Amino acid sequence: MSPTFDLRSLLERVEAAPPIDAVTAVADQLAELSGATEVSFLIADFSGHALVRLGTAVRAPEGSRVQGVEHAQTLPLEGTVHERVLRTQHAEVEPLDGGAVRMTVPVTDRGDAIGLLELVLPAAPDPQLHADVRAAGHALAYVIIANRRHTDLFEWGQRTTPFSLAAEIQRRLLPPAFTCEAGQFTLSGWMEPAATVGGDTFDYALDRTCLQVSISDAVGHEVGAALLATLLVGSLRNERRRGADLAEQTRNANTALAQHAAPGQFVTGQVLRVDLETNRAQIINAGHPLPLRLRAGRVEEVPLEIDLPFGVQEGLEYRLQEFPLEPGDRVVFVTDGMQERNAAELDVAAALAASAGLHPREVVHSLGTAVMRATGGQLADDATVVCLDWYGGPRRPRESDGGAAPQLASS
Repeated sequence: MSPTFDLRSLLERVEAAPPIDAVTAVADQLAELSGATEVSFLIADFSGHALVRLGTAVRAPEGSRVQGVEHAQTLPLEGTVHERVLRTQHAEVEPLDGGAVRMTVPVTDRGDAIGLLELVLPAAPDPQLHADVRAAGHALAYVIIANRRHTDLFEWGQRTTPFSLAAEIQRRLLPPAFTCEAGQFTLSGWMEPAATVGGDTFDYALDRTCLQVSISDAVGHEVGAALLATLLVGSLRNERRRGADLAEQTRNANTALAQHAAPGQFVTGQVLRVDLETNRAQIINAGHPLPLRLRAGRVEEVPLEIDLPFGVQEGLEYRLQEFPLEPGDRVVFVTDGMQERNAAELDVAAALAASAGLHPREVVHSLGTAVMRATGGQLADDATVVCLDWYGGPRRPRESDGGAAPQLASS
């Protein structure tokens, strides 16, 4: 395949196709150049516990959701080759009858596991074909990121559970990617349950010199909580994007809530800013549960002074507190849904202590799964977690293999 496989040809085919057929365009070219008899894309669903095979075959697989000519087949992850490839970010090749093989490769961008690419090949791939298919999987991540802006296909496919209006609003507040790998850190976030709203959000932004991370929890439930969260997240983003420092961002966000929200409404939260040049971090704590830190095998709460939640008192100046970070630290930020009474059986600290060998993407998923198990799937409130692994050192390029950091992909 490699003598004729090139990115330019792939992009030309994708650009010529409608956005809804972008994945099909990639699949068709891969089939032509590799001799694959089947090529399919499986996207990770919003629950984090399944993959969804998207297709347009005349006859949809049994149990598929169907919308026009589109169909979406939900496949459970636990104990499958799909789960292994997503977890390890390593391609796998399985033998089939007659000498054919099934090759499964991750579709990933900066550690954010979008899904998998699956091919049935007539024979085991040689090293060059293996590398080219892995590269195609990485390229497919960018194709999906670009084309999902123009179509609801991928969003529809990922919704294995119907969304309420409040969930639709809240979904727009979350960052487009839940994982970000960089030279000095890896960050992942997750929220349980995905289709019920208790006002939780998390956000992050990375620029040349700093990383900013926020987690928040609006009082109330459903549409009211989602709208309240929209006020806070929109204000924080607006202030950040116009260049305000952390003190000004949080002061003005608090003012926006105090002026526009109804009396008695508020949002708890934390906003962290890490200077990537000095490795110095500062945080404000607006009435939010304390973060946990795993350092040298020991888990402890990070002690912080507690200011009032956002929206309680107009004109409040939030205290900028030093946030100690050392290379090798793993810090987890949570909302109170992880600590609610019906989640009391979950020992978050113990779960964090046992997570040392996991990628942050796995840490947040495992904590989300654990709280759902502890509550029997009946959470009284959203449960949100953000995991930051801090490597420190000078600003430097990130190492990656197919969209994932190799030192973490094999964890």
